[in-house]
Amino acid sequence: MSTLPGAYYTDPDVFALEQRRVFESMWFCAIRAADLPRPGAFKTVQVGAESILITRARDNSIRAFYNVCRHRGARISTEESGEVRRAFQCPYHAWTYDLEGRLVAAPNLTKMPDIDRVAYGLVNVAVREWLGYVWVCLADDPPSFEEDVVGEVRARLGDVAQIGNYDVAGLKVGRRIVYDVKANWKLIVENFMECYHCATIHPELTEVLPEFADGYAAQYYVGHGAEFGAEIQGFTVDGSSGLDRIPTISREQDRRYYAITIKPQVFVNLVPDHVIWHRMFPLAADRTVVECDWLYLPEVVDGGADIDRSVELFHRVNTQDFDACERCQPAMGSRMYADGGVLVPSEHHIGLFHDWLRGRLSDRATA
Repeated sequence: MSTLPGAYYTDPDVFALEQRRVFESMWFCAIRAADLPRPGAFKTVQVGAESILITRARDNSIRAFYNVCRHRGARISTEESGEVRRAFQCPYHAWTYDLEGRLVAAPNLTKMPDIDRVAYGLVNVAVREWLGYVWVCLADDPPSFEEDVVGEVRARLGDVAQIGNYDVAGLKVGRRIVYDVKANWKLIVENFMECYHCATIHPELTEVLPEFADGYAAQYYVGHGAEFGAEIQGFTVDGSSGLDRIPTISREQDRRYYAITIKPQVFVNLVPDHVIWHRMFPLAADRTVVECDWLYLPEVVDGGADIDRSVELFHRVNTQDFDACERCQPAMGSRMYADGGVLVPSEHHIGLFHDWLRGRLSDRATA
Protein backbone atom coordinates (compact mmCIF):
# COMPACT_ATOMS: atom_id res chain seq x y z
CA MET A 1 0.00 0.00 0.00
CA SER A 2 1.38 3.40 -1.00
CA THR A 3 1.61 6.47 1.21
CA LEU A 4 0.50 9.94 0.24
CA PRO A 5 2.68 11.60 -2.43
CA GLY A 6 5.41 13.87 -1.10
CA ALA A 7 3.64 17.06 -2.23
CA TYR A 8 0.95 16.49 0.40
CA TYR A 9 3.60 17.35 3.00
CA THR A 10 5.23 20.33 1.26
CA ASP A 11 2.78 22.10 -1.04
CA PRO A 12 1.44 25.36 0.47
CA ASP A 13 -1.73 24.97 -1.61
CA VAL A 14 -2.43 21.56 -0.08
CA PHE A 15 -1.84 23.02 3.37
CA ALA A 16 -4.20 25.93 2.65
CA LEU A 17 -6.86 23.44 1.55
CA GLU A 18 -6.33 21.46 4.76
CA GLN A 19 -6.79 24.62 6.78
CA ARG A 20 -10.17 25.24 5.18
CA ARG A 21 -11.53 21.70 4.94
CA VAL A 22 -9.98 20.12 8.02
CA PHE A 23 -8.99 22.53 10.78
CA GLU A 24 -11.58 25.24 10.07
CA SER A 25 -14.39 22.74 9.41
CA MET A 26 -13.97 20.17 12.20
CA TRP A 27 -14.00 20.32 15.99
CA PHE A 28 -10.58 21.59 17.10
CA CYS A 29 -9.23 21.09 20.63
CA ALA A 30 -8.02 24.56 21.59
CA ILE A 31 -7.23 24.93 25.31
CA ARG A 32 -7.57 23.34 28.73
CA ALA A 33 -10.66 24.84 30.38
CA ALA A 34 -8.70 25.37 33.59
CA ASP A 35 -6.46 27.80 31.66
CA LEU A 36 -9.36 30.26 32.09
CA PRO A 37 -9.71 30.29 35.88
CA ARG A 38 -12.03 33.31 36.19
CA PRO A 39 -14.21 35.67 34.11
CA GLY A 40 -12.07 37.89 31.89
CA ALA A 41 -9.24 35.38 31.52
CA PHE A 42 -8.52 34.73 27.85
CA LYS A 43 -6.31 32.86 25.43
CA THR A 44 -5.80 33.28 21.70
CA VAL A 45 -5.20 30.24 19.53
CA GLN A 46 -4.54 29.63 15.86
CA VAL A 47 -7.21 27.46 14.22
CA GLY A 48 -6.39 26.96 10.57
CA ALA A 49 -5.74 30.42 9.16
CA GLU A 50 -7.81 32.15 11.84
CA SER A 51 -6.91 33.66 15.21
CA ILE A 52 -9.56 32.76 17.79
CA LEU A 53 -10.10 34.58 21.09
CA ILE A 54 -11.39 32.33 23.89
CA THR A 55 -12.54 33.78 27.21
CA ARG A 56 -14.60 33.02 30.29
CA ALA A 57 -17.71 35.20 30.44
CA ARG A 58 -19.29 36.77 33.51
CA ASP A 59 -21.72 33.85 33.86
CA ASN A 60 -18.66 31.53 33.97
CA SER A 61 -19.40 30.04 30.56
CA ILE A 62 -16.65 29.83 27.95
CA ARG A 63 -17.05 31.89 24.78
CA ALA A 64 -15.00 31.95 21.59
CA PHE A 65 -14.81 34.69 18.96
CA TYR A 66 -12.86 35.55 15.86
CA ASN A 67 -10.03 37.76 17.08
CA VAL A 68 -11.05 40.51 14.66
CA CYS A 69 -12.46 43.97 15.41
CA ARG A 70 -15.67 44.63 13.48
CA HIS A 71 -14.63 48.20 12.70
CA ARG A 72 -11.48 47.96 10.58
CA GLY A 73 -10.32 44.41 11.21
CA ALA A 74 -7.54 44.97 13.74
CA ARG A 75 -6.61 42.12 16.07
CA ILE A 76 -8.42 42.57 19.36
CA SER A 77 -5.56 40.87 21.21
CA THR A 78 -2.02 40.14 20.11
CA GLU A 79 -1.22 38.38 23.39
CA GLU A 80 -1.35 34.59 23.74
CA SER A 81 -3.06 34.89 27.12
CA GLY A 82 -4.07 37.46 29.70
CA GLU A 83 -6.98 38.84 31.66
CA VAL A 84 -9.33 41.80 31.28
CA ARG A 85 -11.67 43.18 33.91
CA ARG A 86 -14.90 43.67 32.03
CA ALA A 87 -14.30 44.07 28.32
CA PHE A 88 -11.95 43.76 25.35
CA GLN A 89 -10.90 47.00 23.70
CA CYS A 90 -9.44 47.19 20.23
CA PRO A 91 -6.11 49.07 20.52
CA TYR A 92 -6.64 50.77 17.13
CA HIS A 93 -9.85 52.82 17.50
CA ALA A 94 -11.03 51.75 20.96
CA TRP A 95 -14.08 49.79 19.91
CA THR A 96 -14.97 47.89 23.09
CA TYR A 97 -16.70 44.53 23.48
CA ASP A 98 -17.99 42.85 26.64
CA LEU A 99 -17.15 39.26 27.61
CA GLU A 100 -20.21 38.04 25.70
CA GLY A 101 -18.92 39.74 22.54
CA ARG A 102 -21.43 42.61 22.37
CA LEU A 103 -20.24 46.02 21.20
CA VAL A 104 -20.61 48.23 24.28
CA ALA A 105 -18.63 51.36 23.46
CA ALA A 106 -16.80 53.20 20.71
CA PRO A 107 -15.82 56.82 20.10
CA ASN A 108 -18.84 58.72 18.71
CA LEU A 109 -20.97 55.58 18.81
CA THR A 110 -24.03 57.63 19.86
CA LYS A 111 -23.75 59.52 16.57
CA MET A 112 -24.06 56.24 14.65
CA PRO A 113 -27.59 55.01 15.44
CA ASP A 114 -27.50 52.58 12.51
CA ILE A 115 -24.77 50.51 14.21
CA ASP A 116 -26.47 47.51 15.82
CA ARG A 117 -24.42 46.65 18.91
CA VAL A 118 -25.25 42.97 18.67
CA ALA A 119 -24.87 42.64 14.90
CA TYR A 120 -21.52 44.46 15.08
CA GLY A 121 -20.32 42.52 18.08
CA LEU A 122 -17.52 39.98 17.91
CA VAL A 123 -18.37 36.99 15.73
CA ASN A 124 -19.05 33.87 17.76
CA VAL A 125 -17.43 30.49 17.23
CA ALA A 126 -19.11 27.24 18.32
CA VAL A 127 -17.76 25.91 21.63
CA ARG A 128 -17.95 22.59 23.47
CA GLU A 129 -16.28 21.47 26.69
CA TRP A 130 -15.36 17.82 27.05
CA LEU A 131 -12.80 15.97 29.17
CA GLY A 132 -11.68 19.29 30.65
CA TYR A 133 -10.75 20.78 27.25
CA VAL A 134 -12.37 23.49 25.15
CA TRP A 135 -13.17 22.49 21.57
CA VAL A 136 -14.12 25.05 18.93
CA CYS A 137 -15.53 24.73 15.44
CA LEU A 138 -15.43 27.48 12.82
CA ALA A 139 -17.97 25.85 10.49
CA ASP A 140 -21.25 27.71 9.99
CA ASP A 141 -22.99 24.39 10.57
CA PRO A 142 -20.71 22.40 12.91
CA PRO A 143 -20.63 18.62 12.49
CA SER A 144 -21.88 16.36 15.25
CA PHE A 145 -19.51 16.52 18.21
CA GLU A 146 -20.79 13.15 19.42
CA GLU A 147 -20.01 11.49 16.09
CA ASP A 148 -16.74 13.19 15.17
CA VAL A 149 -15.05 13.56 18.58
CA VAL A 150 -16.74 11.24 21.06
CA GLY A 151 -17.10 8.70 18.26
CA GLU A 152 -13.31 8.53 17.80
CA VAL A 153 -12.91 7.52 21.45
CA ARG A 154 -15.72 4.99 21.19
CA ALA A 155 -14.20 3.45 18.06
CA ARG A 156 -10.81 3.10 19.73
CA LEU A 157 -11.87 1.87 23.19
CA GLY A 158 -15.07 0.10 22.19
CA ASP A 159 -17.04 2.04 24.81
CA VAL A 160 -16.74 5.75 25.57
CA ALA A 161 -17.39 5.00 29.26
CA GLN A 162 -13.87 3.55 29.39
CA ILE A 163 -12.32 7.02 29.15
CA GLY A 164 -14.71 8.26 31.82
CA ASN A 165 -12.90 6.04 34.32
CA TYR A 166 -9.87 8.34 34.08
CA ASP A 167 -11.85 11.45 35.13
CA VAL A 168 -9.79 13.53 32.69
CA ALA A 169 -11.77 16.70 33.44
CA GLY A 170 -11.03 16.35 37.16
CA LEU A 171 -7.29 15.93 36.72
CA LYS A 172 -4.83 18.82 36.96
CA VAL A 173 -1.97 19.88 34.69
CA GLY A 174 1.26 18.91 36.39
CA ARG A 175 3.52 19.84 33.47
CA ARG A 176 3.05 21.39 30.04
CA ILE A 177 5.75 21.28 27.39
CA VAL A 178 5.45 23.04 24.02
CA TYR A 179 7.35 21.59 21.07
CA ASP A 180 7.99 23.51 17.86
CA VAL A 181 8.33 20.75 15.28
CA LYS A 182 9.75 21.47 11.83
CA ALA A 183 7.55 18.92 10.13
CA ASN A 184 4.14 18.57 8.52
CA TRP A 185 1.29 17.71 10.89
CA LYS A 186 0.47 14.49 9.00
CA LEU A 187 3.93 13.08 9.65
CA ILE A 188 3.27 13.54 13.37
CA VAL A 189 -0.13 11.84 13.15
CA GLU A 190 1.30 8.92 11.18
CA ASN A 191 4.13 8.52 13.65
CA PHE A 192 1.76 8.45 16.62
CA MET A 193 -0.51 5.90 14.99
CA GLU A 194 2.15 3.22 14.41
CA CYS A 195 4.80 1.44 16.43
CA TYR A 196 6.84 -0.07 13.62
CA HIS A 197 9.51 2.42 14.67
CA CYS A 198 9.32 1.78 18.42
CA ALA A 199 12.06 -0.84 18.71
CA THR A 200 14.39 1.44 16.73
CA ILE A 201 14.00 4.80 18.46
CA HIS A 202 12.12 4.24 21.77
CA PRO A 203 14.34 2.15 24.09
CA GLU A 204 12.76 3.53 27.26
CA LEU A 205 9.19 3.01 26.04
CA THR A 206 9.75 -0.55 24.85
CA GLU A 207 11.33 -1.38 28.21
CA VAL A 208 8.11 -0.31 29.93
CA LEU A 209 5.81 -1.74 27.21
CA PRO A 210 7.61 -4.81 25.81
CA GLU A 211 4.94 -5.62 23.21
CA PHE A 212 5.77 -2.35 21.45
CA ALA A 213 9.11 -3.87 20.47
CA ASP A 214 7.15 -6.17 18.13
CA GLY A 215 5.95 -3.21 16.11
CA TYR A 216 2.22 -3.35 16.83
CA ALA A 217 0.77 -0.13 18.20
CA ALA A 218 -1.88 -0.17 20.92
CA GLN A 219 -4.24 1.59 18.49
CA TYR A 220 -4.15 -1.39 16.13
CA TYR A 221 -6.83 -3.29 18.09
CA VAL A 222 -10.14 -1.96 19.39
CA GLY A 223 -10.11 -1.83 23.19
CA HIS A 224 -6.55 -3.08 23.51
CA GLY A 225 -4.13 -1.57 26.01
CA ALA A 226 -0.43 -2.40 25.95
CA GLU A 227 0.55 -4.22 29.14
CA PHE A 228 3.41 -3.08 31.37
CA GLY A 229 6.44 -5.38 31.57
CA ALA A 230 6.45 -7.91 34.40
CA GLU A 231 9.17 -6.08 36.36
CA ILE A 232 7.82 -2.58 35.61
CA GLN A 233 6.28 -0.76 38.56
CA GLY A 234 5.03 2.39 36.87
CA PHE A 235 4.88 4.41 33.65
CA THR A 236 8.16 6.20 34.36
CA VAL A 237 11.43 6.64 32.51
CA ASP A 238 13.12 3.91 34.57
CA GLY A 239 10.09 1.75 35.27
CA SER A 240 10.02 2.76 38.94
CA SER A 241 6.81 3.43 40.87
CA GLY A 242 4.59 6.19 39.53
CA LEU A 243 2.21 8.50 41.37
CA ASP A 244 -1.14 7.91 43.06
CA ARG A 245 -3.34 5.76 40.83
CA ILE A 246 -6.56 7.26 39.50
CA PRO A 247 -9.03 5.48 41.78
CA THR A 248 -11.85 5.11 39.27
CA ILE A 249 -9.99 3.12 36.60
CA SER A 250 -11.08 -0.49 36.22
CA ARG A 251 -9.04 -3.54 37.13
CA GLU A 252 -8.59 -4.27 33.41
CA GLN A 253 -7.14 -0.78 32.85
CA ASP A 254 -4.51 -1.11 35.58
CA ARG A 255 -0.94 -1.62 34.35
CA ARG A 256 -1.94 -0.85 30.78
CA TYR A 257 -1.37 1.96 28.30
CA TYR A 258 -4.04 3.11 25.84
CA ALA A 259 -3.45 5.51 22.94
CA ILE A 260 -6.20 7.34 21.05
CA THR A 261 -6.03 9.58 17.98
CA ILE A 262 -8.88 12.10 17.73
CA LYS A 263 -8.66 13.57 14.26
CA PRO A 264 -7.51 16.00 13.22
CA GLN A 265 -5.11 17.13 15.98
CA VAL A 266 -5.41 15.37 19.34
CA PHE A 267 -3.55 12.41 20.84
CA VAL A 268 -4.64 10.96 24.18
CA ASN A 269 -2.46 8.60 26.25
CA LEU A 270 -4.03 6.84 29.23
CA VAL A 271 -2.05 5.13 32.01
CA PRO A 272 -3.14 4.23 35.55
CA ASP A 273 -1.80 7.32 37.33
CA HIS A 274 -1.93 10.05 34.69
CA VAL A 275 -3.10 11.14 31.27
CA ILE A 276 -0.89 12.66 28.56
CA TRP A 277 -2.76 14.93 26.15
CA HIS A 278 -1.28 16.31 22.91
CA ARG A 279 -2.78 19.18 20.90
CA MET A 280 -1.30 20.00 17.51
CA PHE A 281 -1.40 23.48 15.98
CA PRO A 282 -0.35 23.22 12.31
CA LEU A 283 1.13 26.59 11.33
CA ALA A 284 2.69 25.82 7.93
CA ALA A 285 3.26 22.89 5.62
CA ASP A 286 6.57 22.28 7.38
CA ARG A 287 5.86 23.55 10.91
CA THR A 288 3.63 22.24 13.69
CA VAL A 289 3.48 23.39 17.30
CA VAL A 290 2.53 20.62 19.73
CA GLU A 291 1.36 21.37 23.27
CA CYS A 292 1.61 18.39 25.60
CA ASP A 293 -0.10 18.26 29.01
CA TRP A 294 0.69 15.75 31.75
CA LEU A 295 -2.46 15.43 33.91
CA TYR A 296 -2.49 14.00 37.45
CA LEU A 297 -4.82 13.78 40.41
CA PRO A 298 -5.16 17.25 41.98
CA GLU A 299 -3.66 16.08 45.27
CA VAL A 300 -0.55 14.88 43.42
CA VAL A 301 0.01 18.29 41.82
CA ASP A 302 -1.07 20.39 44.81
CA GLY A 303 1.00 18.25 47.17
CA GLY A 304 4.20 18.96 45.25
CA ALA A 305 4.90 15.32 44.36
CA ASP A 306 7.99 14.66 42.24
CA ILE A 307 6.62 13.97 38.76
CA ASP A 308 9.93 14.26 36.91
CA ARG A 309 10.43 10.53 36.21
CA SER A 310 6.82 10.29 35.10
CA VAL A 311 7.09 13.26 32.72
CA GLU A 312 10.52 12.27 31.44
CA LEU A 313 9.36 9.02 29.84
CA PHE A 314 6.96 10.58 27.37
CA HIS A 315 9.04 13.72 26.97
CA ARG A 316 11.76 11.44 25.60
CA VAL A 317 9.21 9.67 23.42
CA ASN A 318 8.02 13.04 22.09
CA THR A 319 11.55 14.21 21.38
CA GLN A 320 12.44 10.94 19.65
CA ASP A 321 9.26 11.04 17.57
CA PHE A 322 9.58 14.67 16.57
CA ASP A 323 13.24 14.21 15.63
CA ALA A 324 12.14 11.36 13.35
CA CYS A 325 9.45 13.53 11.76
CA GLU A 326 11.94 16.33 11.18
CA ARG A 327 14.27 13.76 9.58
CA CYS A 328 11.49 12.85 7.14
CA GLN A 329 10.29 16.35 6.27
CA PRO A 330 13.18 17.41 3.97
CA ALA A 331 12.78 14.24 1.90
CA MET A 332 9.09 14.93 1.28
CA GLY A 333 10.23 17.40 -1.38
CA SER A 334 12.68 14.99 -2.99
CA ARG A 335 12.01 13.72 -6.50
CA MET A 336 12.60 10.27 -5.04
CA TYR A 337 9.46 10.67 -2.89
CA ALA A 338 7.23 12.35 -5.46
CA ASP A 339 5.02 9.25 -5.66
CA GLY A 340 5.27 8.56 -1.92
CA GLY A 341 6.53 5.52 -0.06
CA VAL A 342 5.05 2.21 1.05
CA LEU A 343 3.17 1.00 4.14
CA VAL A 344 3.91 -2.37 5.76
CA PRO A 345 0.99 -4.53 7.03
CA SER A 346 1.21 -3.25 10.62
CA GLU A 347 0.68 0.29 9.27
CA HIS A 348 -2.55 -0.43 7.38
CA HIS A 349 -4.49 1.96 9.64
CA ILE A 350 -2.26 4.81 8.35
CA GLY A 351 -3.69 3.99 4.94
CA LEU A 352 -7.15 4.53 6.40
CA PHE A 353 -5.98 7.93 7.68
CA HIS A 354 -4.77 8.80 4.19
CA ASP A 355 -8.13 7.75 2.70
CA TRP A 356 -9.91 9.92 5.26
CA LEU A 357 -7.76 12.94 4.38
CA ARG A 358 -8.26 12.50 0.64
CA GLY A 359 -11.99 12.42 1.29
CA ARG A 360 -11.83 15.67 3.30
CA LEU A 361 -9.87 17.41 0.53
CA SER A 362 -11.94 16.16 -2.38
CA ASP A 363 -14.52 18.40 -4.02
CA ARG A 364 -17.15 15.81 -3.12
CA ALA A 365 -16.56 16.61 0.57
CA THR A 366 -18.06 20.07 0.08
CA ALA A 367 -20.81 19.08 -2.33
